[in-house]
Amino acid sequence: MLAFVVIGRASHAKGENLGGIASTAWPFLAGLACGWLAARGWRRPAALAPAGVGAWLGTVAVGMVLRVVSGQGTAVAFVLVALAFLGLFLLGWRLVAGLVRPRLRSPSLRSPSLRSPLRRR
Repeated sequence: MLAFVVIGRASHAKGENLGGIASTAWPFLAGLACGWLAARGWRRPAALAPAGVGAWLGTVAVGMVLRVVSGQGTAVAFVLVALAFLGLFLLGWRLVAGLVRPRLRSPSLRSPSLRSPLRRR
């Protein structure tokens, strides 16, 4: 989420000072927390749904509302970019983890060195 803020500020020549980053980030961090809590993300943090989707939609929806309320404003293009970027970064790694994890658990793919030496063959 912070990568989104830093890249966005850099692309608009807003500077990368700590105060500026914090003022841009707080609505999205609050949104992330709201989405995480609403989805009860601590139960299955790596799950695409509900944790990932809740975090993503909460970050964007609550973040945009808080930006408007705090006078920072939004634009349709900004909302779409936020949905795409945050979707990629908040959902993408979960999707990859969900595809890779079952393969790592497969006994045929485990290395012999990963098997317990105390276990009989």
